[in-house]
Amino acid sequence: MKINVVLYHPEIPQNTGNIMRSCVGFNAKLHLIKPLGFKLDEQKLKRSCLDYYEYINYEVYENFEDFKSKNKGKYYFLTRYGHKSPSTIDFKSHNEDVYLIFGAESTGIAYDILKDNIDDCYRIPTTDRIRSLNLSNCAAIMLFLASEQLNSSDVVISHEPDSMKGEYFIEHVNVDNLDYKHKEH
Repeated sequence: MKINVVLYHPEIPQNTGNIMRSCVGFNAKLHLIKPLGFKLDEQKLKRSCLDYYEYINYEVYENFEDFKSKNKGKYYFLTRYGHKSPSTIDFKSHNEDVYLIFGAESTGIAYDILKDNIDDCYRIPTTDRIRSLNLSNCAAIMLFLASEQLNSSDVVISHEPDSMKGEYFIEHVNVDNLDYKHKEH
């Protein structure tokens, strides 16, 4: 089963760039449904994604119907109008690709889409002082939840990947030779 993130009418390039970076980190494909509030070649987008831009796997769609016609699997809609917490989702219960669908920063997902899929609408719990969390934070939370359950073989869970600093970096670092030292407060 593959994890997918779907952004319905994303507006802020920095959020999309952060989500791109998270998709690379969790080996998820990103799906962008037009209209987009930015150009994909915008410098802000690439800056938000940092040097991971070349690893992002994404596709752009003209509208939600175009997306649905090309992507089969289990859809989970994240919305402030959901009645269930995403922690109740059993991602393993369906033997198909997982699609985590998020709406535009200012308007969310179209009401008719939500109404037609009400049983698959989820709300990340917050206090009553805010309407919702930042879009890229929501995507990161959901990617973690799905990845944790599906235990993707591509995600290194137990330690810093060997392609980075490696499993025993902290145990072997010589802190006396570092220019910067953490200070205890």
